[in-house]
Order: sequence, then C-alpha cells, then structure tokens
Amino acid sequence: MATAAIIVAAGRGTRAGGGLPKQWQALVGRRVADWTLDVFRGHPGIGQIALVLHPDDFPHAAAFADDPRILLVAGGAERAQSVLNGLAALEPFAPEQVLIHDVARPCLRPGVIDAVLAALAKHQGAAPAIPLGDALWRGADGLVALAVPRDGLYRAQTPQGFHFAAILAAHRAHKGGAADDVEVARAAGLSVAIVAGDTDNLKITAPGDLARAARILKGPMDIRTGNGFDVHAFEPGNAVILCGIAIPHERALKGHSDADVAMHAITDAIYGALAKGDIGRHFPPSDPQWRGAASDIFLAHAGRLAEDEGFTITHVDCTIICETPKIGPHAQAMRERLSAIIGIPCDHISVKATTTEKLGFTGRGEGIAAQATATLVKS
Repeated sequence: MATAAIIVAAGRGTRAGGGLPKQWQALVGRRVADWTLDVFRGHPGIGQIALVLHPDDFPHAAAFADDPRILLVAGGAERAQSVLNGLAALEPFAPEQVLIHDVARPCLRPGVIDAVLAALAKHQGAAPAIPLGDALWRGADGLVALAVPRDGLYRAQTPQGFHFAAILAAHRAHKGGAADDVEVARAAGLSVAIVAGDTDNLKITAPGDLARAARILKGPMDIRTGNGFDVHAFEPGNAVILCGIAIPHERALKGHSDADVAMHAITDAIYGALAKGDIGRHFPPSDPQWRGAASDIFLAHAGRLAEDEGFTITHVDCTIICETPKIGPHAQAMRERLSAIIGIPCDHISVKATTTEKLGFTGRGEGIAAQATATLVKS
C-alpha cells in the first residue's frame, strides 16, 4: 500500500455550537464526518484510513466499523497525540506515505489530494495553503498596534502529506503542543513543500461555517425557468373555468378536459422547467379517462413531479389573453386556488389579463389564450 490517510476527529468542536461535536452535526442530509470520509474512500490513491476519535464518539462511528479500509482509533488529549495514535495504528500496514486531514474540512476536493501526492514525489512533506491577500495587523487593547507585512504568509490547510516513516519518527520525538503536522515535521528538520490550496476547503469552526459548507457541497444553485402557452376556442355554454375558478359567461371553452387554458399554461411552464414535456405527454388527450377532467389534476401532478426532482416552485406568473370575461374581479380567487394546488404562497403567484386590442382570434372573441412562466429552484 503506497498511501494511507489519517482523519483527525477527536476534538470536541464546541465553538460550532449545535449540541454535538461538529464532526457529527448534520450537513446537507449527512454528517460532516461522512462527507470527509467519502472524499478519501473515493480517491484511487488512498488505501487504509485511520479515523481517530474521542473515546466518547465511537458510537457515532458505528457505521464505519464494517469497512475494512477504516481503522477506528482512540485519540489523545491533544491533536499531536491523536495523530501519533493514528500513525501507530497504520504502522503494521507499512504505508510509504500518509495524508493527515482534519475531519472538519468536508469540502476537500480530490484535486488538492492529487497536488499533495504529486509534491511528495520530490519532497519529504507537502501541504496545501492559501497566500494571504488581506492586510495584517497586530492589535493590543482593541487598537491597531502594528502593520504586519503579509509577503510570504499563507493560511495552512489539510491534508498534509509526508513520507510515513519520517513523520512517525518526527511525532515520536516531538514534545507536543504543535498547531499542525507541518510544525512537527519542521521541528524534525523535514522540508515541506507548499501546494495550491482551495478557498472552499474551509475548516468548520463557527456556526456560520456549517452554512457556508452546505452551500459549497450543494454546488451551484440550480434555477430553472419554464414557459407555457395554451389556446382554447369558445363553444356554447354558461361559464368558463380559469385557474380553477368558474366564471359566469355566455360561452364555455372547448377542450378534452375542462379546458382551463390558464392552468394548462401554468402546468406546461412547470413541465418545461423540468424538461418533462407537456400535458399531452403525461395526460394524452387520446385517453378517454381524461375527458372532462379537472385541470387541477394536471397541475398537482406537475407540482409533485417538481418535488420528486428536488425542486421548489418559487414563482408563477400567468397572463390571460381575452376580450371577455373580465379577469380582474376573479384574480385573487384564482391566485388562492393555484396556491392551494401547488403549495406556494399567494404572493409568489401572479395572475393578470390583457387584450389584443380587438386583433386576432382573441380580439374577435373566438377564444382565450394564456401564457405562463414558472421558476423552480433546486431544494
């Protein structure tokens, strides 16, 4: 085995709040430690992994006990002792190299691991870091006492990689109290190369860091917009149904279902945002079971499909195009009906109307058209 890894998870992490050590807190549907372990388990260059735990935390790690690649190791009173315990547990496997990583850095990307491993081919140690870009001050009593030059200063990250035998000897010789493993290595005279770190490879320390890590792990926000358009002609009748509201009228709308042209446009807008076709794909007009069906069946289906795909409908805008009937007096009832069907607040739903100034089929009073836009956001 060429490379092993140590995940240091024995700290208490009380500054993060939440009632649990930060490594066991929830993060985007999983725990911080789960995210961190999976980065190393999924990397082809990593073999055995020592997960170093506080003695009280072994029950939290029960899910890892059946993985033959993971060794559950009791940590020490301070970080350096925990790392030494992890190194001792890995020693029988005779790894050539070892990466030592903080469990509270769950946003680590494989490319950072690759950079550290590449540097170990030429150096005794390697670690990722970010050059400091902000001005630095030394303060005293709440006042700026001294400006500190930032040239050559870096923010250290993990994983920090070393040749196994060298870092094991360095830890055994060290008196303790080191901030990280680079400090231990340098005290033993080892050279440590700096590789490019990643600004997203943050260490969770404060409560706000969990929220930032969640944004990183979710990836770029997935926002979808869909458009829908529908037309129905008039036929003899005494009411039209628009957005689920029956409006008295001297004619009705002709269609295979209840011909709710506005709800059809909204439904198609949602299907469009999901790239799932249109109403006809899901409810074929050739199927007699949908004859005369209430269109809220179609809209509710589109809403459930969005939810199943992990999306939230955040906004709907519908414009009804007709000369008659008057839409304004019924717009609020329409919004409330749509809200009840798709489960979003009324103030996220717009229903409005316009005419075509007597032009075209709507201007001649031959039918009603509707167009709609729906916005969906990945939950």
